Amino acid sequence: MSPQRTEGSAPDGSLGFLHVDMDAFFVSCELRRRPELIAEPVVVGGTGDRGVVAAASYVARSYGIHSAMPTTRARRLCPHAVFLNGDHAYYGELSAKVMALFRDVTPLVEPLSLDEAFLDVRGALHGHDRAATIAAALRARVLAEEQLTCSVGVATNKFLAKLATERAKPKPSLSGPIFGTGVHVIKAGTELDFLHPLAVGDLWGVGPATGAKLSRMGIETVGDLAAQPKERVTAALGSAVGRHLHLLSHGRDERPVVVGQGVKSVGHEETFAHDLFAEDRLSRELMRMADAVASRLRAANVAGRTITVKVRFGDFTTITRSVTLASPIDGARAIAQEAGVLLAHVDTSPGVRLLGISASQLVTQHGQQLSFDDVDGRSWSDADGVVDEIRERFGGNAIGPATLSKPGSGLKRMERGQQQWGPDRDV
Repeated sequence: MSPQRTEGSAPDGSLGFLHVDMDAFFVSCELRRRPELIAEPVVVGGTGDRGVVAAASYVARSYGIHSAMPTTRARRLCPHAVFLNGDHAYYGELSAKVMALFRDVTPLVEPLSLDEAFLDVRGALHGHDRAATIAAALRARVLAEEQLTCSVGVATNKFLAKLATERAKPKPSLSGPIFGTGVHVIKAGTELDFLHPLAVGDLWGVGPATGAKLSRMGIETVGDLAAQPKERVTAALGSAVGRHLHLLSHGRDERPVVVGQGVKSVGHEETFAHDLFAEDRLSRELMRMADAVASRLRAANVAGRTITVKVRFGDFTTITRSVTLASPIDGARAIAQEAGVLLAHVDTSPGVRLLGISASQLVTQHGQQLSFDDVDGRSWSDADGVVDEIRERFGGNAIGPATLSKPGSGLKRMERGQQQWGPDRDV
């Protein structure tokens, strides 16, 4: 099914675009089931020495802890913080409930991640001020039904709505979040008053390199950028990037809310507690990831034509190797075989810190071309189907590749989100 698209910026300047961002979502999910920790500095993520912070409570943020920070640094900043392993399955469950509440308001919802989405509510408007009312009511309902807080930005397009959300977010303190407005509205006609004083780095697409180029041109604020001739900006940054940023600097964003946009890739990666050198261990980890990727592909009724292996060494050098196949695949055996060939051409002797597999160029499965191995009437896809049925009935660890089984400990399958933020402990 093709994604459903709305129109971009409202031609009449109506406030019809909402950006909703859950507040410290992963931590808030944990506090929902562990309310005794509400007053504590709580950090969610990988708890081992190679872990990273996925989310920090507003108490923890007051110590300078933030997402993507190494766990070791977070521990130094706040030794008495409570560090919790991430639980991706639980966060996904709550995210689905929150997104369902969004879709009760409008079917035009574009999720950006588990905790963030755009909504086009123009179809529900009966006046120019009603978008703010809808935003406030939605925020109250999320709190009442799911015991989670969120911040909402309201504006005439997606770009401005996302910027508005930042003004609505809580602030950190040692006693917990200091809640702001919760909903921030950029009224039609005031867009440039809001936008032009901001630092140019607040624009989408302005990273460190682009920011440095703009700074050398004497451009520090969005207003500085808007005052430049478009030709000068495109000459410095390139046609596509320059035009995009110049439009944003004038508050223009024609991108619509896109509904039903499918994922572009499915992958798993893991940072290991210790660098891996042994080929048999790397092969076993590769099989574990291939099995996880294959299961998710089949659950989504898609298959991938491009298989990519990602390797990060102990010195943080990272490489990827890819192959694009004539026919898409969704089986663990086939994915592991292609990934194994790719990994065989990589010198892993320096030691592997991180390993990952992903499948991209996804296509919907309407049937599968048989290979010569399948001429007896049975195929690996038949076996995969049986595996899926067994796992659905008896659990994910009921069956899996024999190479993942260890005497006395059973299967060691990888689940979605496992080790997403690094190893939980050094083992």
